[in-house]
Amino acid sequence: MDLFRGTTNDTEQQKVLSLDRGLFFINYKSADDSLSPPHVIVAPAEGHERRMEIILHPDETEPTLWKPNSGLVVRVNTPGTLQVQVRPRRPGGSRAAIVRVEQIQAGQTPATADQGNGMEQHTHVATEGLKVLGHVAGRGDIIVGPNAWIAGPAAPSRVEGMALEWPDRPASVDIRYAVQFANGQTGSGRMVSLGTYAGTRGRALPLTAVVLEMSGTDELKFVAEAGFLNAPTLRAVGNRVVLSGPTNREPLVGIRISIERIETAKQVATPATPRKPAGSARVRVFRSQQRQTGAAR
Repeated sequence: MDLFRGTTNDTEQQKVLSLDRGLFFINYKSADDSLSPPHVIVAPAEGHERRMEIILHPDETEPTLWKPNSGLVVRVNTPGTLQVQVRPRRPGGSRAAIVRVEQIQAGQTPATADQGNGMEQHTHVATEGLKVLGHVAGRGDIIVGPNAWIAGPAAPSRVEGMALEWPDRPASVDIRYAVQFANGQTGSGRMVSLGTYAGTRGRALPLTAVVLEMSGTDELKFVAEAGFLNAPTLRAVGNRVVLSGPTNREPLVGIRISIERIETAKQVATPATPRKPAGSARVRVFRSQQRQTGAAR
């Protein structure tokens, strides 16, 4: 997710980013002034120094990126806040820069779904570049990779907006999504395109439903999970999925999204089922069993 773009005046600019537990790459991509580029300073927010550590290149001694095509890694042990500043190199100099924060995913064995029915296998190889942004009440914007929770069972909190980015999306694939509010605020239910923020910030308006749609492929599916207040965790798989609580009014308090390649295995004999109307997307929804309060999924 890009943190900074444009602007040339000589005052510093700063972004404060809430990060979940994990590894994050701070990537100084480019600057408008290649001869005298601004520099980027990275530091934990005051009081959050013990929650994270900054990993530098062996030849560096401070968390400052002096030119484009440089970077560093932030290891977050417990959720915390990171400050990223862009400062001009000289008075009156440019501070137009592009800085990205990219989550580094831990190596995982590809998960399989529905192992007992011999029908489908899900792998994550298709969407390594997927980024999910969620605006969480009291914590701000949180950016994660595929299959990582924003808020969620271990740290439920009101989610007020979201956006998806997938720079390596296949050209034939189209993705849209929408969010809904309990009180029908402007924008509720409106489908937006990839990269567009849907929701609000700082208005105490939690989401009550999320709709994800994908077209242009039969090989990829959404695999999404969501937690709604006082409700079991919801899981949905398909080209079009709808995530909402039992009454469609419960606040969203956690979500994770991935787009996975579906490999069809040799099918076993199964009883005939009624044919669905032409053009309908198959959606499989699972609700997990109630777990003890505070237990992580």
